[in-house]
Amino acid sequence: MPSSRLVTTDDWPAAELHAAVLAGDLVAVGACWASIAEPQDAALRAASFAWSVGDVRVVAGGLSAAWIWGACSRPPVPHDGCVPADERFRRKGAWTAVREIALEAADVTTCADVRVLTPAATALDLLRLRRPFGARDAEALRGLVLAAGVDPAALARGLAENERAPMGRQAQRRFRDAAVWPDQSGRPDRSGSA
Repeated sequence: MPSSRLVTTDDWPAAELHAAVLAGDLVAVGACWASIAEPQDAALRAASFAWSVGDVRVVAGGLSAAWIWGACSRPPVPHDGCVPADERFRRKGAWTAVREIALEAADVTTCADVRVLTPAATALDLLRLRRPFGARDAEALRGLVLAAGVDPAALARGLAENERAPMGRQAQRRFRDAAVWPDQSGRPDRSGSA
């Protein structure tokens, strides 16, 4: 169910939506649009994710969750979604890549009635994805630290404690390479501020 703050192709024809963007009345929010007066917040982006995915069982993860938390400027295409490993899921449509992963209750929160990985769980999800870790992933990870308040020291401790988990050592290397620490060296700031 889209937010009343969003306009979609269910509401207006695509040509009218694009004309409204050109006129300066609307701005794109993922695959949806909103008034230029609407705050571009997590709830608005989560509602856009929900409309795009169309299945309430899908939890926003990876770059989609990072986008919802404001850590990157645009969503991935297709969206990154996940479902708990104990739920059976059959993928519908091409707008979402859905993975089955182990999720704890503390890893998921609700934003605008949409299930989204928490910022810390999003950071771990990005680090453990079974695909190449690119510049966009590293930028989203740094964005989660800056925009969503993910603590790099707590993230480093969690990775060290779970290095035997799937993709554990690779996640530690990706974390170091992403240079999320304040001094951008890829390791804790020795001044004690990190």
